[in-house]
Amino acid sequence: MATTLATATEKKAHTSAEEKPERKLQRTRVDDKFKIFCGTANEALCDEVCAFLGLTRGQAQVTRFADGEAYVQIQENVRGADVFVLQPTSRPVDEHLMELLLMIDALKRASARRITAVIPYYGYGRQDRKDKPRAPISAKLVADLLSTAGAHRALLIDPHAPQIQGFFNIPVDHLFASPVLVDHFRRLSLPNLTVVSPDAGGVERARFFAKKMDSALAIVDKRRVEMNVAEIMHVIGDVKGRTCLVIDDLIDTAGTLVKTASALMENGASAVYACCSHPVFSGAAIENIASSCITQVIVTNTIPLTEAAAREPKIKVLSIAGLIGRAIQSIHEETSVSKLFV
Repeated sequence: MATTLATATEKKAHTSAEEKPERKLQRTRVDDKFKIFCGTANEALCDEVCAFLGLTRGQAQVTRFADGEAYVQIQENVRGADVFVLQPTSRPVDEHLMELLLMIDALKRASARRITAVIPYYGYGRQDRKDKPRAPISAKLVADLLSTAGAHRALLIDPHAPQIQGFFNIPVDHLFASPVLVDHFRRLSLPNLTVVSPDAGGVERARFFAKKMDSALAIVDKRRVEMNVAEIMHVIGDVKGRTCLVIDDLIDTAGTLVKTASALMENGASAVYACCSHPVFSGAAIENIASSCITQVIVTNTIPLTEAAAREPKIKVLSIAGLIGRAIQSIHEETSVSKLFV
């Protein structure tokens, strides 16, 4: 039986001079009733969040039997504690989801006072409606599983569709990665910036970003001529001679992103940048990005990058540990989370 031991670690506080005062790491605190645990999906992000809050990561053993069956044991006292479990349900999605459910159940049976599931990337979020006959609404099913396991509340970052919050029967805090992304692009000071939504469904997200950046907005309309025939891209808005920033919640195979960038360049754009909250990067995503006309792709660390993605010079990662840390602290102290986005 192979064992992965999530030992408690402490990291030194590294703070960039460009970071805002409220994002500075805090001194180590001693609070037996405030604990953060994680599975194996993104231990590095959990350690960053713990360092930001001045906490040490909770000790938990996550192990698998020879047949792949998961087993979890919490290795410290959590009775009466306010506990946060950080685990994105990224690839392999089902394994990481099962770890999260088992950890929540273990904490419930260990008499934790409150359990908050912190899910930087909500897997199955794209299956948020019944778009074909006899298809499941998987995003709703996962929400029910989390509640049944024993989660008292959830903290999500940029779920694929806002209505996913309504699938839960427990309180949900919805965080946006946009403050981190906006700060980065403000420092870049890109000339003649136009924020672009790659499809009609992402217009609200792009409009919010454009307002924060005080920039123009454009939309790409995709139309498929027939089955198995590539889409035709229609650019709505003037992008000639402008720097375009394509914004989406996630990048999967990057096929649509690359086609969108090509359409923008064909319409006279001077350069194309892209950003997203969740770097899923499946299939030939890295090859597609590397061979595209895109100047740079900015992502956050909700999902750890693959080795190929980490080596690609066009891809830059921003940390959202400070954002998650401040949200966790607000939930623990029963103060407003929405103030983080004012």
